[in-house]
Amino acid sequence: MSNSRYEEATKVTLISIVWNVILTFIKILGGILGKSNAMIADGLHSASDIISSIGVLIGNKIAKTPNDKEHNYGHEKAETLVSFLLSMLLIGVALKISLNGLNSLLHLEDVQVPTFLPLIISVISIVIKEYQYRITIKVAKKINSPSLKADAWHHRSDALSSVAAFIGIGGSLLGFKALDPIATVIVGLFVAKVGLDIFKDAINELMDYSIDEKDESQIITIANYTDGVLNIGELRTRKHGSVAYVDLTICVNKDLTVLQGHEIANKLEISILEELQIVKGITVHVEPCINHYNCCSNIFSQK
Repeated sequence: MSNSRYEEATKVTLISIVWNVILTFIKILGGILGKSNAMIADGLHSASDIISSIGVLIGNKIAKTPNDKEHNYGHEKAETLVSFLLSMLLIGVALKISLNGLNSLLHLEDVQVPTFLPLIISVISIVIKEYQYRITIKVAKKINSPSLKADAWHHRSDALSSVAAFIGIGGSLLGFKALDPIATVIVGLFVAKVGLDIFKDAINELMDYSIDEKDESQIITIANYTDGVLNIGELRTRKHGSVAYVDLTICVNKDLTVLQGHEIANKLEISILEELQIVKGITVHVEPCINHYNCCSNIFSQK
């Protein structure tokens, strides 16, 4: 991660931490004073946002570190590792929230009807969390940061959980006492869904998941329009945090010199690096094209 990208990620994450500290305090206090378990659960969710944002800062800091002897490909996967840990945190929070809600449902006689205070706080939370989601996902997409994307969806899940809390608290105030603990369980389910989605993406990236088909198609197009490339063989890609690495085999005229073949490959590498910002490194292997039936693997149409 370049310095400018790191600074953007750090700025938006610090903003999130400040807002989440404020929200955690007013939600938990409002839930206690307003007698709402749903609001207390929502406050715990915001507290987990603080931890996740701190994790993002640490991950981005490590990802920014230059290549070294022990990590020849860089440290970008630190972002993916942070995403993985964030997913574990979210799932743990979800279980805690859901169990609290179920326990309240089983002991409904002990559940108190909330006041209007947590209802008002839930509306404030929805607005702030949606704002946090929008500014965070904007930066995450711009710098292609998996950990920041995970943090953005953490904000969105908090906004959705506040909606559930609003409905539960409002319903309880109208006389439906069970709606507050039901809302607590729904909040937990929202958090679990986001956690599982982030977990799946992080696992895929840690297992060298390929880049999007759209980006792979762009690589193929660039290769097909590069002078001297007669055909394209094997294309392999793997995500590495916010960046990616590419291995590509091309076929060239068998009568070219080693230098000429190298120049074609070098030109192709430069074009792909310039066109696809996600690609950090690319290796182009050159094969001689002997005839139409023995030209690379011939898996793409002949140019």
